[in-house]
Amino acid sequence: MPLSQLQKFILIKCYNSKSFRVNRIGFISFYSQQGRAKADMRTKIITSSIESLIDRELMTGYGVRTAHKWFIREVSLTDKGRKVARRLLGEQMRLPLK
Repeated sequence: MPLSQLQKFILIKCYNSKSFRVNRIGFISFYSQQGRAKADMRTKIITSSIESLIDRELMTGYGVRTAHKWFIREVSLTDKGRKVARRLLGEQMRLPLK
């Protein structure tokens, strides 16, 4: 299962967190390293990445449900997500070569 750089960042950030639930605001720091996306699109990209990880059963989302949409505020790793994050920590990181 291929994961994007943002999804890998989210998994590792949740794995290294001391608290059980991680607030999604901390995931915006991914764009301080790679500022390719526009500011208004960052939240949509992060939301779609989190929803994709939830669909793959790597994370659990906590938030508010309205009649039409979920608003995910916090996430936590499942056991399967912890195994994937441990495997990611063992991989060598890519260098930002241009």
